Amino acid sequence: MNEFLGISFVEWTGYLASFFVAISFLMKNILNLRIVNSLGCIFFIIYGILINSIPVIITNAVIVSVNFYYLFINKKMYRVKADEVQP
Repeated sequence: MNEFLGISFVEWTGYLASFFVAISFLMKNILNLRIVNSLGCIFFIIYGILINSIPVIITNAVIVSVNFYYLFINKKMYRVKADEVQP
C-alpha cells in the first residue's frame, strides 16, 4: 500500500514538491509565486525528512523562511502606492 501506480509515497512527495516549485516560476505575480514556492519547499522538507537528507531539508527551510519573511514581515513589496495606480 506504500505505492500508487508503481511509484512510492516518498517519490510522489518529491514529484509534488518539484511540481509546485516549477509552477511557481511561471507566475507573474510575486505574491502568488512566493505562496506556491513555499508550498513546494514545504513538500521538499517533508521529502528530505523521508529520505533522511539534511541538505534538502536545510536548503528548503531557508527558502521557505525567506518567502515567509517577505509574505508576513516585510509586506512593503506588495503594497500599491497611490501614484503607481493608473486611472
